[in-house]
Amino acid sequence: MHHIHTFAKSNKNAIQIDWGEATAYFDGVKTKVNFFCGRLCYSCDIFVQAFYSQNLESFLEAQQRMFDCFKGIPKRLIFDNAKVAVSEGFGLHAQATKGYQSFTAHYAFKTDFCNIASGNEKGLVENLVGFARRNFMVPVPRIKNLSELNKKLLEDCMQYRRTHKVKSRSQSVQDAYDEEWYFLKQIPAYRFDTSRTASPSVGDYSTVRFDKNNYSVPVRLLRKNVTVKGYANEVHIFHAGDVIATYDRMYGSGKTAYRLEHYLDLLERKPRSVFQAKPVRANITKELLEWGKLLPGGNAEMVKLLRLCVDYGEARILSIKDQLPPNIIPSVDMIRSQLHEVPESNVVYLQHDIDIYPTDLRKYDEKCGVAR
Repeated sequence: MHHIHTFAKSNKNAIQIDWGEATAYFDGVKTKVNFFCGRLCYSCDIFVQAFYSQNLESFLEAQQRMFDCFKGIPKRLIFDNAKVAVSEGFGLHAQATKGYQSFTAHYAFKTDFCNIASGNEKGLVENLVGFARRNFMVPVPRIKNLSELNKKLLEDCMQYRRTHKVKSRSQSVQDAYDEEWYFLKQIPAYRFDTSRTASPSVGDYSTVRFDKNNYSVPVRLLRKNVTVKGYANEVHIFHAGDVIATYDRMYGSGKTAYRLEHYLDLLERKPRSVFQAKPVRANITKELLEWGKLLPGGNAEMVKLLRLCVDYGEARILSIKDQLPPNIIPSVDMIRSQLHEVPESNVVYLQHDIDIYPTDLRKYDEKCGVAR
């Protein structure tokens, strides 16, 4: 056990952190991602997760997830002079921003800022950046979305812990981590809010603006104030304490994310604009729009079809279209009838007959005084 005490006294209870860049395909779209790397100095255990940006929200959320992965908090974090964390100075003279000071106070760890161009001060994590890029991001991941990529990366990190051994170390990563874990501080029960929060008013198009982009909300909230919490990769919108919408966060500027269900009530009152409405054109394929133009009920019936798309999914509606004979003019009632599932029978079938034994009721008759 001597090496455990040596570790405790050596003040190496620390994590080195850094950023790297890579490419991934999300639903076939080539996307640049920033991947955050953290490495425990004693055990060399690793943590890797991907983000759209290296902004403050991503920086804080990455460290929070890292503490969850390592199941504890170190005494020190060692990293470069990240602009989102440092207000002025560098190296030993660097001053953390107020936002990052609140985070470090909550989780009770100290920060060591490296000097400029001093990679040797955080060589462990710089090696990890290269290792992660070569082993986790090659070949280029082709995956559904960022959430799926992060799930894969976390599995890769757990596999590394279970199976890897650093050449210069006498122990495996797993054995060294098991020792190091005892010296990490417990994670607080209260979770620090890593989001950037705003309270915009809902505009005329039933959208709210956050970080140069727009997100739709239900039209009933027109001109009311809502609360927007922008996390690293998601945006959550609240009204009266309830979550009314959740989006993948958009970066860049001038983009708008529409949810079709937010506008259906308005379209039911004003169906004439259904085929030109941006929320419809942004969420419905051209194939369904063209099919909707054949509906005998016109625009009003198209709105009913959109309601079915929201409830059952557009793919399900189009599958019904493909099943109908080409000479049939569809109606919403016809489509709705195809959506009803055949209910399961409530009849219970037994594999064997139940044996029934005759009962002598004379004892009950005698007890109740019934004359026979």
